[in-house]
Amino acid sequence: MQKRSPQTLAILMGIGVAMLATPGMAQTGGTAKGAAALKGSRFITLGTTAGPLPRKDRAQASNLLIVNGTNYLIDAGDGATRRIVQAGINFLQVGTIFITHNHSDHMAGLATLLNAQWEYSRRQPTNVYGPPGTQRVVEAAIAYFTVNAEIRSTEGKTSPRSNLFIGHDVGVGPIYADANIKVTAVENTHFNIAKDSPLHGKHKSYSYRFQTPDRVIVFTGDTGPSEAVTQLATGADVLVSEVLDAEEIKQRRIRSGNWDHLSAAEQAAFMAHLIDEHVTPEEVGKMAAKAGVKTLVLTHLPTTGKDNDDYKRYVDKVGKYYKGPVFVASDLMRF
Repeated sequence: MQKRSPQTLAILMGIGVAMLATPGMAQTGGTAKGAAALKGSRFITLGTTAGPLPRKDRAQASNLLIVNGTNYLIDAGDGATRRIVQAGINFLQVGTIFITHNHSDHMAGLATLLNAQWEYSRRQPTNVYGPPGTQRVVEAAIAYFTVNAEIRSTEGKTSPRSNLFIGHDVGVGPIYADANIKVTAVENTHFNIAKDSPLHGKHKSYSYRFQTPDRVIVFTGDTGPSEAVTQLATGADVLVSEVLDAEEIKQRRIRSGNWDHLSAAEQAAFMAHLIDEHVTPEEVGKMAAKAGVKTLVLTHLPTTGKDNDDYKRYVDKVGKYYKGPVFVASDLMRF
């Protein structure tokens, strides 16, 4: 790995300024300044933790892509709506959402966002795209706030919610296009459900490629090693990838006392999930190098039990194979 100055390492590790310059884009204090700032693409890592375990400094998985002033949300884990507001973005202006897969840490915050939009009188439909099951998730989100809506109706809030929030189950290949973006999905290897299970083939996990006027950005979502994802990322300007170290997670659970109470079968299944359905830093480095991506952003970072963990070791391991810029994401970083 090439030797870097302390200042460069600070930037790559997400310490201090965390922005990749984009022509025609000016930002200050989380808001864009001037008409020129609306042109081009940028994205914000709203939530960067892995799994459903709550953390004080990181929200669950969520990213906001902004293209020519239009907002697109990729995943909506717990805390997504609060982070959108903290980023200086109007949550009423998030009308297109893509869910990579329907694990709770990637969609549990969806209901909160949709309800907030209804409460504050969003008039245009909000469309949610994702793998099979996404339509049911949106319908369930509407149902979850039905009692609240009944009570709020006495306050004059009577807009029909079923016409406002629309879930779309999509397949792979080109799944969406408008004047700003073209989105392509591939099925990744995050779900390895046994063939003899009644759930086999029912649930899928996707990775997305966003073609914007000025950049190509690929979000892996959660995945194990996957040639399909590597091909999807070919030539991308930015690859936003999950990453974890299975042994680190196991040791954290041992230290916290949450390991020994599992049966041997449960321990084996948990480790198989981490190893087969997620990617290590080394695997991310190989994927980024083979795909020829220009920049790599590491996100979906696991709790390791260390306060203020900078995950520098992940960057070092990635750097064995990938020689481009590597950023360790934190919440509300802008690229």
